[in-house]
Amino acid sequence: MRHIYLVTHPEAQHHVDGLVGGWHDSVLTARGHRQAERIADVLASRIGQAGDRPDGVDPAGDHRDRVDPVFEPVEVYSSDLRRASQAAERIARRFSVEVHTDTRLRERSNGEADGRPQAWLAERRIPLPEYGDRLGHHDGPAGTETRLALVERLYPALDDILRRPATTQIIVSHGSASSYLIAAWIGMPMRSTDRVFFPLTSGSITTLRRNDTHHSHQVVTLNETDHLRE
Repeated sequence: MRHIYLVTHPEAQHHVDGLVGGWHDSVLTARGHRQAERIADVLASRIGQAGDRPDGVDPAGDHRDRVDPVFEPVEVYSSDLRRASQAAERIARRFSVEVHTDTRLRERSNGEADGRPQAWLAERRIPLPEYGDRLGHHDGPAGTETRLALVERLYPALDDILRRPATTQIIVSHGSASSYLIAAWIGMPMRSTDRVFFPLTSGSITTLRRNDTHHSHQVVTLNETDHLRE
């Protein structure tokens, strides 16, 4: 079976400051870094270890003071924006692997609104219509990315990840982007995503699994947040 652990980056500075995120390259807050550590704890507890051994015995049978856990092969992918990549780096360290960054895993750009106060965007935003070309809708601020442009880069990004041989993969992205990654995982056609939205909390974990018997793409857990409690 293949398991995908989809992580939305935890608390970032733009959340605290009330700024528009998008491609604004904010960093994790101190709280966000703590949340990233707890995310790493959860994932380490769920991802099986290769050749589990009692402490003090290495593969050759020699006694040692401590044996570090040896995990099944894990790959970690991340948006290149710092709030995501910082979280991904903390997770990757737990598994002693590198982070593969991909600009296609970024959040949707809000153009000139990125990094500005949320109120600035609210005053200028053109509401998304209930009907019509919702994917091609332009929200107003110059340089804003349409939802169609977002799905057109996220779907191929996930396809490339799934072509990799590793059966355990962790993807660290953003709220809206992760919602469309779930849509891509379950095989929803791009043009059918004009109404889809999975509300995901910052720092949440969603577990995706491919069943090798039925070749089904499952959403096993959605938006887990218990680990965020302080």
